[in-house]
Amino acid sequence: MVARYLVMSIAALWHFAGVVSAHELNPTVANFEVAGQVLSLELRLNAEAILTEIDLDEVTDTDASAKAEEYDALLARPGPDIEALFATESDAFLNDISLFVGGAQIPLQFLSIETPSESVPGVGRQSIASFIAELPSRADSVSFAWGDGMGPLVIRQFGVDDPFTGFISGGDSTGPISLIGGMGMTPMEGFVSYIPVGFDHILPKGLDHILFVLGLFFLSLRWGSLLWQVTAFTAAHTVTLALGALGYVNLPGHIVEPIIAASIVYVGVENILSNGLSRWRPYVVFLFGLLHGLGFASVLGDFGLPTEQFIPALLGFNVGVELGQLTVIAIAYLVVGYNFGKKPWYRSYISNPASALIAFIGAYWVIERVFL
Repeated sequence: MVARYLVMSIAALWHFAGVVSAHELNPTVANFEVAGQVLSLELRLNAEAILTEIDLDEVTDTDASAKAEEYDALLARPGPDIEALFATESDAFLNDISLFVGGAQIPLQFLSIETPSESVPGVGRQSIASFIAELPSRADSVSFAWGDGMGPLVIRQFGVDDPFTGFISGGDSTGPISLIGGMGMTPMEGFVSYIPVGFDHILPKGLDHILFVLGLFFLSLRWGSLLWQVTAFTAAHTVTLALGALGYVNLPGHIVEPIIAASIVYVGVENILSNGLSRWRPYVVFLFGLLHGLGFASVLGDFGLPTEQFIPALLGFNVGVELGQLTVIAIAYLVVGYNFGKKPWYRSYISNPASALIAFIGAYWVIERVFL
């Protein structure tokens, strides 16, 4: 029974880690501004996912898509190739985003797209596509509609006081957005609306962060040990999350992502070699937490924070991250800790094998993110 349970647990963890690979999909971000009668729209999007017609409402990681191979092939191509392909398909893409004034649809015109020349392994490449539209002379508000299967869309208004910031899903539309501003979030709206953004980055999207938290869990089921580690990790990533979001600290993804993977290797290996919480473990976890915070900050860079409610939204995001981490620990405890944590064979048959698998996955990600 123990052997069967262990095999099932390892298989579940392997699948949970995205079969060791991860190409996370971030939401599309729409920034718009009106000058005179011209509306300028800039979309930060995953052009490869759009070109392969992945259903972004159903898939949060490209490896889970039936079109994963086609997506990976595009991701391996240089940026200019993606720009050319997207420009060719731009008319089809414009069927998925619509601009309205009153009840009348206003045509959008594609201008250009910029795609990084190379992608970062494990991270979806973000392109910036630009569009314009000429508004009617008496337009005082606009609204946007977003196509089915296009995933979440973050909409941000610029160039006015108290600008609009909102989120819609594929198949949804915004209400009228005033062109003179005055539709910004209240502090409570900013706080509450960013809690699910932080939670979502842990569950289900934060595979590397999930494995790190599981690594903390599998060291010891003693609550004192777990509390020290989680406190150190939380304190650290809170600091760099805030500094990164404010723009004071910024490390490129090709540096941060491999080190985050290395932190997963460390906690997995130390779990096996140690007999419990060492005196240096909380300090090492704190250092790795600083880097994980920069990873969280990059997510906020993708979403953006409402200018008028920056602090409430930042706090809401951090609360969401913490709720996600606590949920991971709670699930792990209910699945293995509650039933088997006091068994004499728990460490040999569950904790150590799970830690070894965590370290193996982390090592693969280090290699993938540095060399592949």
